[in-house]
Amino acid sequence: MAKREIQEVNAGSMADIAFLLLIFFLMTTTMDTDSGLARMLPPPIPPNEEPPPPIRERNVFEVLINANNQLLVEKQPMALRDLRAAAKEFIENPMNLENLPEKEMIEVPYFGVIPVTAKAVISLQNDRGTQYQMYLSVQNELQAAYNELREELSRRQFNMKFSELDSDQQSAIRQIYPQRISEAEPRNFGGTR
Repeated sequence: MAKREIQEVNAGSMADIAFLLLIFFLMTTTMDTDSGLARMLPPPIPPNEEPPPPIRERNVFEVLINANNQLLVEKQPMALRDLRAAAKEFIENPMNLENLPEKEMIEVPYFGVIPVTAKAVISLQNDRGTQYQMYLSVQNELQAAYNELREELSRRQFNMKFSELDSDQQSAIRQIYPQRISEAEPRNFGGTR
């Protein structure tokens, strides 16, 4: 019986086909990019200029996250779910309490002369061992506090969503609730990890 010869497969153009497929997938695939947190950093103080005056303690809402991902807000333990409401009360100071930010009268387009807590600052500091997810969750809650206050005011004043307002109306609401979140450099101040 005669032995049949095995036919060879011509693989000369396989490299060309693989290269074309690679180019095709590179050109048609979209890459998701993480943009991070949208925060505008303050400009550096010029060397010949005096530093700004210190912020009064009542105007600072202190939020600390330790290495065990526990919150300490205004020197008191707090659950993450309660942070948004506490931040909203601080930012708005609806009862004009002495332990919350001082109010000052300013003129705002569409609103006239109204009292606002223009000097209110949220100070956020985390431990070096804080998990990134917890850090983001705290950031989200603080951002949501500002967003909700702006949304509520937009609906009361203009009977529209904040996102539906024109840029001048949005600017007026941002003047009433300016977002001021100060982030201190992480340090080791509590918990074990």
